[in-house]
Parts: sequence; C-alpha cells; structure tokens
Amino acid sequence: MKRIETFVALALLGAAAAAQANGAPRKDALNLSATAVQEVTRDTLGVVFSTTREGSDAATVQSQLKQALDAALAEARKIAKPGQVEVQTGNFSLYPRYAPKGGSISGWQGTAELVVEGKDTAAIAQLTGRIKTLSIARVGYSLSREAREKVEGEVVSQAIARYKARAADYARQFGFTGYQIGEVSVNTSEGGGPVPMAAPMMRMKAAGAMDEALPVEAGKEAVSVTVNGVVVMTK
Repeated sequence: MKRIETFVALALLGAAAAAQANGAPRKDALNLSATAVQEVTRDTLGVVFSTTREGSDAATVQSQLKQALDAALAEARKIAKPGQVEVQTGNFSLYPRYAPKGGSISGWQGTAELVVEGKDTAAIAQLTGRIKTLSIARVGYSLSREAREKVEGEVVSQAIARYKARAADYARQFGFTGYQIGEVSVNTSEGGGPVPMAAPMMRMKAAGAMDEALPVEAGKEAVSVTVNGVVVMTK
C-alpha cells in the first residue's frame, strides 16, 4: 500500500511539473502594471523659414533662392549659440514645370528652407521679425533630451514605487502575506517631435509687421513611464 501511495505522489508531482513546463498559469502569480505621468513645460522652440521662387531659367531661380537663403543665414548667425540657438539649412530643391500639352519644360520652381531651433526662445522669436527674405512656414515646441532625461528619472521612481505598492495591496487582497518580483520591464514614453502651434501663431510676414517678434507659448508635454511584470505572491 505504501508503494502505491508513493507512486501516486510522484505521479502528481510529475504532472504539476509538466503543467508548469507547458505554460499552465500559476495560482500565485499576478500580472501587474503601473504608470506614472508628469507634465513638463516644453523648452525648445523650432522655426522653419522658407521661400519659393519660379521663372523660365533654372540658373536664375537657383540664384534667387541662394540670395534669399544667404541673407536669412547672415541674420540668423548673429544669434547662433551652441546649446542655445542652432541654425541649419533645410530643404533646397529645384524642379521643372511642364506645359499641359506636349510635356515640354515651361519653367522652373524652387524652394529653400532655413531651420532655427533652441532654448533661447526670446532670441528666436525676435529673429522672426528680422528675417525679411524668407517667410515662416512652420513653428513648433518640443522637449529637449536633457529635460526629458531629467524628469524621466523622477517618473521612473514614481512608477516603480506605485508598482510595489500595488503588488503588496493585491497580494493582501488575494489572501497572501507578501510577494516577490519576478519578470519586470520598464517602458518610457518617447518624444513626439515638435508640436505645431495653432494657425494664428504661424503668420506670414506682411507689410508693416516686418520687425514684430513672433508671439509664442510653449505649453506642456507629458512624460510617462510604465512598469509591467509578474509578481509571485507568497504566504
């Protein structure tokens, strides 16, 4: 009789081990997630200036674009400062226009862009009133990598603390006295790029308003961290 009981016990242990190996759910394991969010004021302003020229001669159009871009660059370089205001050229393209009939080239059209972005938002806003050869095409605010990384450290701590508190509370409600952290992952939100301003803020230059600074408002961006994982509840 003793040999039969031993055999049955070993068989049950073997079945339990096989069930666990086959991915059968554990009754003491709990899937859990916790998220922490913090809003941060965006600290980087980006402005894209552009202009379009067209004409019958490609070289003439290209020359006009270059002159307009050179004049804007000269003005923008006056406020350029590493880490505060960065200046770079954007798209510079020249392409033919074709006649409706026959498909022959009827003229040329080109576009030039200048990109200015940085944390010195006041200087950039003033610059928009001094550049006369290009118009404002796009304006947007974003959160710098340094600011994001700084706040992410705080939000990670909040998310982990919330995860632990939730694990302890759920374990107690399920009749357990504690828990052990099993597999866990920490996921941080990525930046969504510059946020465009509303249409009224994105004005084209008009006569009599050439020296006006662009009105700007940074707004806020949410930085979130989510902790996902499995905890094993213990007696």
